[in-house]
Amino acid sequence: HAAFNFDFLRAGWDAGAIRSAVDVTLDSLQAAAAPATWVLSSHDETRHASRFGRAETRASIIGFDIDPTTDRVLGERRARAAALLQLALPGIASLYQGDELGLPEVTDLPEEVLQDPIWERSGRTSRGRDGCRVPLPWAGTEPPFGFSTPGTRTWLPQPADWGRWTIATQRLDPDSMLNLYRAALALRRSLPELRTEQFGWLHAPDGVLAFHRGGAFSCVVNFGPEPYPLDGERFRVALASVPVPGAVLPPDAAVWLLDRDGKAGDASHAAVA
Repeated sequence: HAAFNFDFLRAGWDAGAIRSAVDVTLDSLQAAAAPATWVLSSHDETRHASRFGRAETRASIIGFDIDPTTDRVLGERRARAAALLQLALPGIASLYQGDELGLPEVTDLPEEVLQDPIWERSGRTSRGRDGCRVPLPWAGTEPPFGFSTPGTRTWLPQPADWGRWTIATQRLDPDSMLNLYRAALALRRSLPELRTEQFGWLHAPDGVLAFHRGGAFSCVVNFGPEPYPLDGERFRVALASVPVPGAVLPPDAAVWLLDRDGKAGDASHAAVA
């Protein structure tokens, strides 16, 4: 009753595909009274913080780095928005280790350290999944970044520049990916609306997804290229993936809204087109 849902993972950064995946998932599981599960990355796919910064944002069945070119800034921005989307949906959110740090895919591992059997079985033409299986960076300024004692050679080498992604570094940065996840998880536990199965889509133009969870909570995600105005008079921002000045949601961003009156949203209230 808690099977992984890969339709959501493979939808990529596409509003229509994600909405379809959510609808199919919720409709399919309703008859079995099973909870939905939502996952953005796993040990078998390219990390979504990198994938979302590429021309092809969808994950393949077992994701290989066919095109490792990534816009890291864009990928991280979208990964922040995707975190709020995932954690606002009803059901189970499964986080792959490193999601909460925004870790990128490691695409330049030396051939001699690759361990995924796919590397050998493909005649050394597919590098496989090792790029998402590099040990986590905990603290410090050089490998192994607190994962093991200094001087230890981990099973896959960590990039030398991973100091910026360590847990110790991100704990001190209020705007870090780690602290965004912590804030979202705290609200997920404390808001009554996020502890029910209630869910419904709200009116929004193409490229924007908006949905409510019960009485006073709504989530809006802007996949489009233009800023999207919010109803700042009725709603207050509970959490946002990026700053939301003037009640306008920038592109590639997400926001959690709370109704100031504590009333349920409808097709015209959560966001104003």
